[in-house]
Amino acid sequence: QVQLVESGGGLVQAGGSLRLSCVASGRASRSYTMGWFLLAPGKLREFVAAIAWSWSGNSPDYADSVKGRFTISRDNDKNTVYLQMNSLKPEDTAVYYCSASPKLRCTVYGCVNYWGQGTQVTVPS
Repeated sequence: QVQLVESGGGLVQAGGSLRLSCVASGRASRSYTMGWFLLAPGKLREFVAAIAWSWSGNSPDYADSVKGRFTISRDNDKNTVYLQMNSLKPEDTAVYYCSASPKLRCTVYGCVNYWGQGTQVTVPS
C-alpha cells in the first residue's frame, strides 16, 4: 500500500507560478513512477507529468499542453515529488492528483495504482 498526500494548490493569477508537492509513504514507494494528473470540470482525468525512479535512466514525461511550463522532479530521500508550474493559464484550473504506478512509464489513467486526495489549482481568467 502506498499513501500519497498533496499540498501546494491555491489561487494564482495568470502568468504566475505554483509548486505542488506530494509526499509518498508505504512499501516500495521509492521504486514507483510518480506523476500528476488533473481533473477539470466536465472533463476526464488527464495526464500532466510523470517521473520514474532516478536510477531508471528515463526522462520525465509531459503532456503537450504543459511542456516548457511545468517541471516534475522527485527527492527520493524525502519520498516527495514536486510539480513546478510556471506561466499558469486559466485552462490549467483543475484539481491536481498525485499518482503512483509500479510501471516504468505511466501516462494514462489505467496504469496508476494509487492516488492522492487532490489539490485545487485555480487560475482566474
